[in-house]
Amino acid sequence: MRIKEDNRNMVLLATVTLCCAAVACTIALFEPAFEQAPATQVAERAAADATAPTAVRVVGAPFAPNVNPRER
Repeated sequence: MRIKEDNRNMVLLATVTLCCAAVACTIALFEPAFEQAPATQVAERAAADATAPTAVRVVGAPFAPNVNPRER
């Protein structure tokens, strides 16, 4: 039993997809065993100051939308 030449690309695609899915599922199954709990939460490590404005450098002309396409 041979695979027709027209179907070889689809068989190759299906084979690669199934192999990649099998590897991904295997890694997903064993991932919780190797994962370590962090000592502190990310939010506890660094507090962001949202009240202080950050300096932003603007280069070039400010954006002005073209509301009338006939006038340039």
